[in-house]
Amino acid sequence: MIKKLDILIIRSFIGPFIVTFFVSLFVLVMQFFWLYMDELIGKGIGIWPILQLLIYMSTTLVPLALPLSILLASIMTFGDMGENFELVAIKSSGISLLRFMRPLVIFMIFVAGTAFIFSNNVIPVANLKALSLLYDVRNSKPTLNIRPDQFNNEIHGFSIRVGSKDEDGNTIHDVMIYDHNDMAGNTKLILAKEGQMIASPDKQSLIFKLKDGWRYEEGYNHGINDMTQTRMHFAHWDKVFDLSSFKFTRTNEDMFKNAYQMMNVSQLSTTIDSLRRYKTRVFTTVGTGIAPYITYNNTSKESKQITTTIKQKGHIRTYDSSFLQLVPDSSRVAVLQTAANNLHSFKSLMDINSLDKMLQQENFIKYDIEWHKKFTLSFACILLFLIGAPLGAIIRKGGLGMPLIIAIIFFMLFYVLNIVGEKLAKAGSVIPWIGMWMSTILLLPIALFLINSARNDSRIFTKELYLKIFQFFKNIFVPKSSTVE
Repeated sequence: MIKKLDILIIRSFIGPFIVTFFVSLFVLVMQFFWLYMDELIGKGIGIWPILQLLIYMSTTLVPLALPLSILLASIMTFGDMGENFELVAIKSSGISLLRFMRPLVIFMIFVAGTAFIFSNNVIPVANLKALSLLYDVRNSKPTLNIRPDQFNNEIHGFSIRVGSKDEDGNTIHDVMIYDHNDMAGNTKLILAKEGQMIASPDKQSLIFKLKDGWRYEEGYNHGINDMTQTRMHFAHWDKVFDLSSFKFTRTNEDMFKNAYQMMNVSQLSTTIDSLRRYKTRVFTTVGTGIAPYITYNNTSKESKQITTTIKQKGHIRTYDSSFLQLVPDSSRVAVLQTAANNLHSFKSLMDINSLDKMLQQENFIKYDIEWHKKFTLSFACILLFLIGAPLGAIIRKGGLGMPLIIAIIFFMLFYVLNIVGEKLAKAGSVIPWIGMWMSTILLLPIALFLINSARNDSRIFTKELYLKIFQFFKNIFVPKSSTVE
């Protein structure tokens, strides 16, 4: 009987879990698509790179979709059983809520382990593919679009304007082309009454077949004031423009593989250890760097003369107006120049080391945050199940009405706490492990409270309870009207 009950609860959970997971993932992917729609459309990239980008991004969005689907599915499963009085029948047979939750807890541990393997091995590769592809898409040029009565500067080194275009889209009139490749201003101009725009077969060039036009060029030949102007007429002339820069090309992915988003736990641990060792060596490095700028010379003849002068004159207070009084006049300018140069070099060295230390500290925090993030996903799956299961048993409502609203509220609370903790960790306000585990630490007491309330058949989410509380305060603050006899 117990084994059949375990199978029943697992079957009841898996269906809503799979459905809500793919629905949540689809919503998150569509949100990404709408966010970057302007950068994806109109560049002639093709459908396959966009599909690849959506597939890779859907993989990277699993850490958001998985906890939400677990929370919603657990509320729906236990809420549906509570609405159909199945939980009441199970409890009346002597089976506690914790025993009833045990198969799903074991299943959640399995899901959490799978989530860790996925986060450690799959997501870094998906991040590398997705972010490198997104970088190429965002930096690719839009398709060439030459509009009438507008100058187009998308082709490097040229500014093109056409007066009008025929309905076929190829025939153009009143063509004006400025050639800026020599970086000398508007010294080269091409004018033509009409022509045709034709793309080469390999789509790498754009050919303007111009008719009845003029070429104007200005320049200097032999002297500053020797300026010439050349004008040439042509009946037919083909002007070829290189369109290779408009072709969508992929960047080498090795350029991105050292980023913290593209590393697994082992790689992150190695990098964190290297950064930690750097922090211990920084003071030695600074001391070695500033050593050449701090010198001591107590054996020179001038130094002996100064010491003798001090001893002869007596108290050092005699020379408290300026240290330069102790320096001979012949060496005073050299001493000042050397001191100024040393101070300038010393300050530059300290600024460079300070900036480098700050950047290394920021990198250390980012890598440490990413290391903890590999584990927080697994614990988030278990935590949100421990919140969702007792919530469903308490509210006793199935379907997508009340469970969906409550699931969104608790997930937004979890998500906001997670984002706030990560921001605080990146800002250095808290150490990384506190920031990344803050949402788990704060929500765990809520999960324990809900489990205890569900075991005791609490009615904290029933409408009647809040109506009684409202009526109680109403009776206190609103006096009853007395009748006058």
